[in-house]
Amino acid sequence: MARQFTNIGTLATILIIVAAATTTTVVFSDDTTPVGPGKSEVSTWFNNNLEGDQKARLDPQLAEAGQGPVKIITVMKNGGGDFKTITDAINSIPNGNTKRVVVKIDGGVYNEKIKIERTKPFITLYGLPNSMPNLTYAGTALQYGTVDSATLIVESDYFVAVNLNIVNTAPRPDGKRKGAQALALRISGDKAAFYNCQLFGFQDTICDDKGKHLFMNCYIEGTVDFIFGNGKSLYVNTIIHVLVEEGFTVITAHARQSPSEDTGYVFVHCSITGTGNGTFLGRAWMTGPRVIFAYTSMDNIVNPAGWTNNFHPERESTVYFGEYKNTGPGSDPKTRVKFVKQLSDAEVKPFISLGYIEGSKWLLPPPKL
Repeated sequence: MARQFTNIGTLATILIIVAAATTTTVVFSDDTTPVGPGKSEVSTWFNNNLEGDQKARLDPQLAEAGQGPVKIITVMKNGGGDFKTITDAINSIPNGNTKRVVVKIDGGVYNEKIKIERTKPFITLYGLPNSMPNLTYAGTALQYGTVDSATLIVESDYFVAVNLNIVNTAPRPDGKRKGAQALALRISGDKAAFYNCQLFGFQDTICDDKGKHLFMNCYIEGTVDFIFGNGKSLYVNTIIHVLVEEGFTVITAHARQSPSEDTGYVFVHCSITGTGNGTFLGRAWMTGPRVIFAYTSMDNIVNPAGWTNNFHPERESTVYFGEYKNTGPGSDPKTRVKFVKQLSDAEVKPFISLGYIEGSKWLLPPPKL
């Protein structure tokens, strides 16, 4: 089944252009400063938080990994680069790597199942911004198990992805076929950033499994539970696109089970789009999920109730579902379930800064090659 992922590439580009159109210059001192209410402030807020002496603020091993010339490996399907496949490029990086390695990927379709083992940190996959490579595979839960069905699996720390289309091309689940879940991405490493990436799937598009992650200027498409796992992640200026589904559709299924777990998904200055109606922002898949939407535009595809207890009313007292100053026809707080929190300025502040993911210790701006 062919996915129409190439035609949507302009959406992420538009997001970047909008974010870059800053009208005000504000200087922030550290990563605890919350992002402002204007979408035009996002780019300045992000860049100012990453200014200063990188070696002083970054994790020592990350600062050391960036010292000296950066190694660049090129991947080109036509044979003009160092490798023809991404997998071969990854395999060329030694276990225990201590230096940043950029795998620069030419445009084209790379139909391969890619895994970056935990023994290979400091890897960047970089696609050309005007010719984004398409990483595709048709793995399913029936073949590999749900979490290992992903087209791209990243288990290492300090991973960066820039300008990539990551696609699972398996057929859309029809509710009858066993094991039809099919991931585009599983991210299980700590301190990973995704910039201007587009992720396409149906059920279970992203397993945001564990660790601290940033998704910025991205596009994520799916049907049911298409952002799930127990990560502690910040999604900024990202389009969340829901595909039409007969029956139940839900964006997030966060897996936190206890308030003692410091995890949760936070969406800031995002856009929820799609066709149809009745989509839930999140469900109580586990006993204590934590999901927050702030400054997010919501089309009327969002169910007026917003959230579901997943047929477990006892979980209404243990979930942490929050909303703050969202806009659009799907954002009306008057119709929301009683167990969602309409957050105050003080309550939302810790969640809408880069400090939520300890960004000053590990975040780097995307490279420009």
